[in-house]
Amino acid sequence: MSLSKPNASPATITTTRVPPSPISGLCVTCIDGCPGYCEVGRSALRGREVIYPQPFGKVIAGSEKDYPVDFSHFNIQGSCVGAVGLEADPDKAVFSAVDLSTEIGSEGRKIKMKVPFFTGALGSTEIARVNWEGAAIAVAICGAVLICGENVCGMDPAAEFKNGRVVRSPELERRVKTYQTWYDGYGALLVQANVEDTRLGVPEYAVEKLGVEGIEIKWGQGAKDIGGEVKLPTLERAQQLKSRGYIVHPDPDNPYVQEAHKLGGIKEFERHSRLGMVDEETFLKEVERLRKIGAKFVTLKTGAYRASDLARAVKFASEAKIDLLTVDGAGGGTGMSPWRMMNEWGIPTVYIESLLYKFLQRLEQKREFIPSCAIAGGIALEDHIFKAIALAAPFVDAVCMGRATLTAAMVGKTQGQLMEESYGKGSREYSEALLRTFAGAEQLKEKLGDDFAKVPPAAIGIYTYYDRLATGLRQLMAGARKFALKYLDRNDLVALTREAAEVSGIPYVMEADIEEAESILG
Repeated sequence: MSLSKPNASPATITTTRVPPSPISGLCVTCIDGCPGYCEVGRSALRGREVIYPQPFGKVIAGSEKDYPVDFSHFNIQGSCVGAVGLEADPDKAVFSAVDLSTEIGSEGRKIKMKVPFFTGALGSTEIARVNWEGAAIAVAICGAVLICGENVCGMDPAAEFKNGRVVRSPELERRVKTYQTWYDGYGALLVQANVEDTRLGVPEYAVEKLGVEGIEIKWGQGAKDIGGEVKLPTLERAQQLKSRGYIVHPDPDNPYVQEAHKLGGIKEFERHSRLGMVDEETFLKEVERLRKIGAKFVTLKTGAYRASDLARAVKFASEAKIDLLTVDGAGGGTGMSPWRMMNEWGIPTVYIESLLYKFLQRLEQKREFIPSCAIAGGIALEDHIFKAIALAAPFVDAVCMGRATLTAAMVGKTQGQLMEESYGKGSREYSEALLRTFAGAEQLKEKLGDDFAKVPPAAIGIYTYYDRLATGLRQLMAGARKFALKYLDRNDLVALTREAAEVSGIPYVMEADIEEAESILG
């Protein structure tokens, strides 16, 4: 059985005329006269445009490859005995009493969070830009970390530069101010920096001018193993970004390209970020430099690279004593990544987290510094969060979710637009519709008072979704008799298949607890 679905996908709006060959994905019989429904056929017409999920700027996409082992291949262990972290009293050990708070950071530099999930890398894609307000407000209210992704300053049409360095970016200012306005003491805003951001002086601008507390060094992500990409709809925009030092394809200054664009043969341009070149000495110097410019927190985001690169991330993070290492597994989500790359490259989340656990154990045995860690890659619901934290316990302090948060934001925004069209924004009917549509709206209104009127529907959607995650996670933890996050461990999981057990080291379901069971039976 093929794990992939090549040559036709909802992501690229392609299909096949008849059932496909499982290997190539081509129709079993390709007929002369077909207008080109599949990716090969569409590529004959639109070429490189078909590499990416469509329509650009309107979708976020996740891998459709069926990996041999994922979080569904584990189940959570429940118990009818005792309570860890609370008195074993039925009136006290209730699920609503579960403590979900966590913290990340090094000794003396701690970020306290109300919940163990945060929102990662909403960067320069159009879909991240238009949904930033909802995400920033909701995440700040919920007391979690929010990460502003790469290339925001470089992509800002109104940004100002002097000697190749950013001196003003209204877009980054908007993003930072939105979070800071709603910040209530928990969580933090981090700004990513890739090769281009570092060259443009984004960390200095963010920390020194905007008061950002933390910088996240970007090595990569789970969605792709190349630099960040976006689509550019106009020639003028492509030329602007080329002038700022970005790689732009096709070359917008080429007269033949300009003619093709004028005629409609080339409808869009691609902006690409450069590949980072990692080495230990450079990394350690960069961490030290960021701390010297005033970054209170320095973190690292790495992607689904080979095991040796994960080892580098773990070792370098330990040497630099960074505040958070986020490891992103393949198969999660993206605002824009090559579709086949997203499905066919990298180490999937369960596999890479299992490797991370082994590598961190090595650090622990050698009594070396162990950074706070987070896992990302396809995490969307409370059981994913439980399993991701337990699988590499006690080393994982939180999970990072990008695509799922944006999904909640977009649904909330869409419902708000429908209400506005029906009732008019600010009307009594509109306000009642908000409370009727969003289960979390009443709770949020009680919490915020008059400020509730300033919260956009996208933020209400995320808040309501996050409340569901927190409630569901508390229920799962109470069922496992663990009443604080720090008590979750690998013993709270069982592997449902031999392969899952082999990959993770989690006991196979028919072998877990057997010695204790036999002891009870006498």
